[in-house]
Amino acid sequence: MSGHISLLRLARDKRGVSAVEFALVAPLMIGLYLGCVEISDGVAADRKVTLIASTVANLVAQSTSLSASDMSNIFDASTAIMAPYSTTNIKITVSCLAMDANKNVTVKWSETRNGSKLSGTATVPSDLKLANSQLVYATVSYPYKPAIGYTITGTLTLAEQMYMMPRITAPSYPDTSHTCA
Repeated sequence: MSGHISLLRLARDKRGVSAVEFALVAPLMIGLYLGCVEISDGVAADRKVTLIASTVANLVAQSTSLSASDMSNIFDASTAIMAPYSTTNIKITVSCLAMDANKNVTVKWSETRNGSKLSGTATVPSDLKLANSQLVYATVSYPYKPAIGYTITGTLTLAEQMYMMPRITAPSYPDTSHTCA
């Protein structure tokens, strides 16, 4: 009978309920928290990649003439946007595209940091094709590897491209023989 009374007393004891509930819910809440942190960190990195593409295209589109030093400064300033993320593997390419009277697109000049320069012909969305005009085209790609790796595993390549019309006139680079016009 005393064993039966001990079992009843144990069944009515509520002192450990909170600890048991916490032990059941804590792993789920920690996993949810880590997943939210990882996803928001990835979104922040992706927004920075977009901002870099926009900044590079905008700075080049504002220029009428660029030197190698100017281009280096533009790349340095734009990679600073990526802080606090590492910039060692970021690829940035900016090109000047010219369209002839038939809207055929050719690359007049291209410069890159850690990427590949464009040359020859280029593909441009049809909405952006204007006869006898120019475009500044910037591309950025960044290999994003999450710090925790709980929700997102491996490396994601975040990429963005931006087209802009030159503000005043098409920029020349690195000297007048490489003008975009």
